[in-house]
Amino acid sequence: MTDKKIKNIFVEGAISTSFIADSIAKHSSKKEIGGHSIFLGQVRADDIDGKVVSAIDYTAYQETALAQMHEIREAIFNKYPLTCMHVYQSLGTIKVGEICLFVFTSSAHRKPAIAACEEIVERLKAELPIWGKEIFEDGTHQWKENK
Repeated sequence: MTDKKIKNIFVEGAISTSFIADSIAKHSSKKEIGGHSIFLGQVRADDIDGKVVSAIDYTAYQETALAQMHEIREAIFNKYPLTCMHVYQSLGTIKVGEICLFVFTSSAHRKPAIAACEEIVERLKAELPIWGKEIFEDGTHQWKENK
């Protein structure tokens, strides 16, 4: 690992639309940016075996996840000519319709921002120790499968 500070990607609760809008607005003064890519993960009301999801309760091994995300961040910055990268993952209970993941990349051109954003989302889902417990409308629950 490098000497760069490990950034905390975790936020307690849902990621608000005002937080997302503020994050985007802060980049308007960065004149070298020509393209942004944004991924927003939202909790769905999946129907699983006749039961409907009402929320997902997210947990993580935070220390391990943050160290792994730091390695992903470094690899992505080395692979793509990005100006900025921001990643936020919710912890706690997130209701259907709320945002639980926000990935935001910026670069001089659109293609690196788009490719980096997609790779970050895929690696985060595959590599980080973050789990979601689906909570159904009837109060029962089960661990969610990452897809």
